[in-house]
Amino acid sequence: MNRYLLASVLGVSLSIAAADNEKPTTETYTRAEVDHAFGTTPGKVYNPTKAVDTDDAPSVAFNAETSSSEPLKTYEVIPGTYFLYGNIAEVDENNRGFNGNAGFVVTNDSVVVIDSLGSPRLGQRIISTVKQVTDKPIKYLILTHNHPDHAYGAIAIKDLGNVTVIGHEGTLEYINSERIGHSVSYRETFIKPDMAGFKPVTPDILIGGELYSKNTISTGGKTFDIYNTGPHHSFGDLIVHQKEDNIVWISDLAFNNRVTFMADGSSQKSIDAQTWLLDTFKDAKFMIPGHGSVQSPPFPMVTKTRNYMQRLRKDMAKAVDDGTDLQTAVDSSRYEDWSKVRLYELNHKKNVDFVYREVELEQF
Repeated sequence: MNRYLLASVLGVSLSIAAADNEKPTTETYTRAEVDHAFGTTPGKVYNPTKAVDTDDAPSVAFNAETSSSEPLKTYEVIPGTYFLYGNIAEVDENNRGFNGNAGFVVTNDSVVVIDSLGSPRLGQRIISTVKQVTDKPIKYLILTHNHPDHAYGAIAIKDLGNVTVIGHEGTLEYINSERIGHSVSYRETFIKPDMAGFKPVTPDILIGGELYSKNTISTGGKTFDIYNTGPHHSFGDLIVHQKEDNIVWISDLAFNNRVTFMADGSSQKSIDAQTWLLDTFKDAKFMIPGHGSVQSPPFPMVTKTRNYMQRLRKDMAKAVDDGTDLQTAVDSSRYEDWSKVRLYELNHKKNVDFVYREVELEQF
C-alpha cells in the first residue's frame, strides 16, 4: 500500500516533502518561499574535465533567454554512450532544472534516451544535443522514475513523434496524485518560461510485475534490460542494463558525491535494492547514477548510500523505541562524517524526519 494512503487509513499525519523539497500544501508560491540556499552559483559555467570516477562536479548556470536549441555538454563514457552531468544542487533559477543526470545511447539505427531532465526546455536541449552527435532518430525514451528532475522534459521528446516512452507503472499513480500539481506550481514560480508546454507523459510501455523482473528492448545491435526495482525512491523505479556494454544506469538507487534525498518510496526497499544491485551487477563496467559522477567497480557510491540509510534506520528505530519525539530526533541528529558531502545541510534532517515517521509507521 502507498505510504501516504496507509497513513490516511491509520489516521497518521505525515509531513510530505516532494522530490525537489517544495512545499506541498499550496498551489501557488511567493518568491520568498522558493528562495534557494543550495542552488547553483549565478552566471558560473564550469564543467569537469572528466565525469568518470571523480569527485569533481559541474556548476552550470543558464538564464531564461538560453535557447532550447543550445546543446548540453556531453561526456562520452564509451563510444556511442553519452552522459549529461547535471549540477549537484537543489533546483533553482540558475540551473533551471538541470540538477540531475541523463544520457543517451547511439545504436546502429536509432537513439535511446535515458531520462529527460527537469523541464520541457531541457528536454528540447537534449534533442538538440542528440542532433549535434548523430542524425539518427530518437526511438525510445526510458524514464527511470517520476521525479521532476528526471521526467519533466519528457513531453518535448514525446512530441517528436515515433518515440516510445517507457516508464514504471507507478508513474500513473503519480500523474493522478496531487503531487504533480504542487511540483509544477513550485517550478513555475521561478523557471516559468522553461516549463512552457509542460504536460505529464503517460508511458507507452509500463514496467511492473515481480520485483527485479525485467523487460527487454533491442534496437540497432544494442540490448537494454529494464528492471523493476519497485517504489524504493519514488512511486516506482527502474534501472537499465545496457547489456552488450555492461553499463548500468542506476537512477536514484544510489547517489554519488552528494547526500541522498528520501521523500517517497521506502528506505528498507532501497537498502534491499542496493544489495540486489551489488550482487547482480558487481562485474559491470560502469554504473551511472541519477546524481553525481559515473563510477567503476567496486561502486563505493552504492555501499555508502546503503550504509547511510541503514544507519538512519538503526538510529531512528532506537529513537522510537526510547520514546524520543520526532522533533528532538531531527534536531539532535548530526553525522559529522557526512557533513562535508554536498547537500548534507539541505537533505539530512529531511531524511531523518522521513525515516523516523517510516519506522514509526512500520510498528503499527
